[in-house]
Amino acid sequence: MSDSNGKVAVITGATGGIGFQVAKRLGQDGYTVVLNGIDDESGAQRVKELSAEGISSEYYGFDVTKEDEVTENITKIGEKYGKIDALVNNAGGLGGRSRFEEMTTEFYRFVMALNLDSTFFASRAAIPYLKKGENASIINYTSIAGWNAGGPGAGIYGTSKAGVHAITRALAKDLAEYGIRVNAVSPGTIDTDFHKQIKSTKPEVFASWKNNILLGRLGQPENVASVVSFLVSDDASFLTAETIQVGGGQGLGI
Repeated sequence: MSDSNGKVAVITGATGGIGFQVAKRLGQDGYTVVLNGIDDESGAQRVKELSAEGISSEYYGFDVTKEDEVTENITKIGEKYGKIDALVNNAGGLGGRSRFEEMTTEFYRFVMALNLDSTFFASRAAIPYLKKGENASIINYTSIAGWNAGGPGAGIYGTSKAGVHAITRALAKDLAEYGIRVNAVSPGTIDTDFHKQIKSTKPEVFASWKNNILLGRLGQPENVASVVSFLVSDDASFLTAETIQVGGGQGLGI
């Protein structure tokens, strides 16, 4: 395991899927990884798994859509370690599907909170500690839906992710003077529990998705984790305000 000079990474939504693979990869890179989630049992289990691999990790249970919880916990983490070197705003999700005509204000606000508010709350709270970090950076998650506005019923998800794309560039502009970089990854169809429902109810539809991907296969969480690992590293020290599509050429399939 390489020594990253006691670097600290905070990863939201890290008890499963892509988030956990990112935590594991950054841990292997030598970071102390702080996992966030809302399932405390799962969080404890993940820390156990990482410890078994010799990775230094901790779990903080809080809801990324709740301003006070985010601020309080990120501040606790920052104070404990004296700095944050990488913030990975991994938490987010579809939140369900709804067409605009039937969409409740509650649903609209929930999806926006899950994807956009969470990124804002965590980033704002982390900035004072990122200023004390080494080659510090923020990684956000957008989506192809941020460009194409998503499929039927996913319009507000697409809208929230377009917001994440814009806030990534806005934060990059805001924080450049402190040497803090801000980039985003845009995962394509990654084989995780995010797609569990369609995988179990319509396996043939799920299987057909790879036909729209140039490389002819679905992505794995590790494919995203390796790009995040690069973006937070010294190798990417001159990269900021960028969004990297991690989708195997999705949308360009033949």
